[in-house]
Amino acid sequence: MSYTVEKIGGTSMTAFDAVLDNILLKPSDPYNRVFVVSAYSGMTDALLECKRSGKPGIYQMVAKRDENWPDAMYDLEKRMLMINENLFADPITRIRADKFIRSRISEAVNCINNILDTCQYGQFSLRHYLPQVREFLSSIGEAHSAYNTSLKLKTLGVNARFVDLSGWNEESRGSLDEVIIQAFNDVDVTTELPIVTGYAYCDEGLMKTYDRGYSEMTFSRIAALTNADQAIIHKEYHLSSADPRVVGPDKVRPMGLTNFDVADQLANLGMEAIHPNAAAGLRHQEIELRVKNTFEPEHPGTLISGHHQPQDNKVEIIAGRNKVFALHVFDQNMVGHIDNVSYELMEIIADAKVHLVGKEMNANSMTYFLSGTSDNLNKVLYKAEKRYPNASISGKMVALISAIGAHINTNQALARGMHALAEVEVSPMAAHSSMRNVNVQFVVEDSDYNSAICALHHALIDEQAATAQAKAAKAA
Repeated sequence: MSYTVEKIGGTSMTAFDAVLDNILLKPSDPYNRVFVVSAYSGMTDALLECKRSGKPGIYQMVAKRDENWPDAMYDLEKRMLMINENLFADPITRIRADKFIRSRISEAVNCINNILDTCQYGQFSLRHYLPQVREFLSSIGEAHSAYNTSLKLKTLGVNARFVDLSGWNEESRGSLDEVIIQAFNDVDVTTELPIVTGYAYCDEGLMKTYDRGYSEMTFSRIAALTNADQAIIHKEYHLSSADPRVVGPDKVRPMGLTNFDVADQLANLGMEAIHPNAAAGLRHQEIELRVKNTFEPEHPGTLISGHHQPQDNKVEIIAGRNKVFALHVFDQNMVGHIDNVSYELMEIIADAKVHLVGKEMNANSMTYFLSGTSDNLNKVLYKAEKRYPNASISGKMVALISAIGAHINTNQALARGMHALAEVEVSPMAAHSSMRNVNVQFVVEDSDYNSAICALHHALIDEQAATAQAKAAKAA
């Protein structure tokens, strides 16, 4: 018996007919699987804030005491009810689905109103309640999609079970592992198909600890704790040699096979094959991870395995991140004291809740590559200027692009990459290869992001593949 734990991403969940046909109902026997589902696309952005642009969602409106937050909440409810209308043709089943989400929204509005009323008194501060507000708001999207999925499967004759880890109306508490173990105590995967919320309420607080990577942590821990044979993530695209939206879908190819070292590099750039903390749990339990395309169910996808340790020089993917804020600090007095400056700047970065993507330094200067909202990035720049008034401090938007592989000749990749960029008249501001032979990174102007990705993909992957094919043909 093969037992898998599988996660379905938000964009895939929105294309639910494909999810049903290609994933949930694909095998003749639907059991011996567990599914962890994300919220439908855009729902968590509306509940919290847009992940890419930082546009405020309901949580941010509550945090700023924007009186229009209830209207935003009921607008979201309308969107959720429209999803229900498209999903359930049977009126009785749709009434059940509508009743469930209306109840969640109503209880959430009442809870937030009570908190705001309490915080009108001087002894209570809204700031202290905001982490809990963020936690329970984030759970609504996953509860909606998981409940709908289990309800739909039941109408199709599948013995689906809604596993709600959100802690809604429940007094049980514990660590994430304890919450999962308790929830799966009486689950029999041979006769029922568990549909699990991607959000889990636990003592450590998933949002507080992992922010928007929380559903992958839930997925990973379920796989590890229930001894899955394999973990599978279903996405709307293959884990490919580059972003098909930049290079072109006809020019990229699925990676096929790689290891967790490569997955970590991708996660750091925001290309979340899987959250690095989630990957660590799978790696420790020696559970392989497969990333599949929801719309190509017959394709094996990409297998990420801890056992994959190739010796051949091969760049597997060109991954990048644009709109990265480069904070550059130069101070002649930094010589000999760079550790102290680095520590203080990291405190400023942590306090501003921005993500550190990379760092460069020499004797009297350092550059931090950061991602986050414009407001938070500006806070970092302001605090750094205030803390070091005699230093020369600047900030600008750049793009980071990495050539990544399980085993690559980094010096060769760096040289060929620089030549490829020069041919398209892109001048890197910085470039370096790592001692660990997994990635080479280029820092370019933000406006050069697309052209740099295309040039590097052609030079380091297309030409590499052509050379390998020529050698194979010659050997044959």
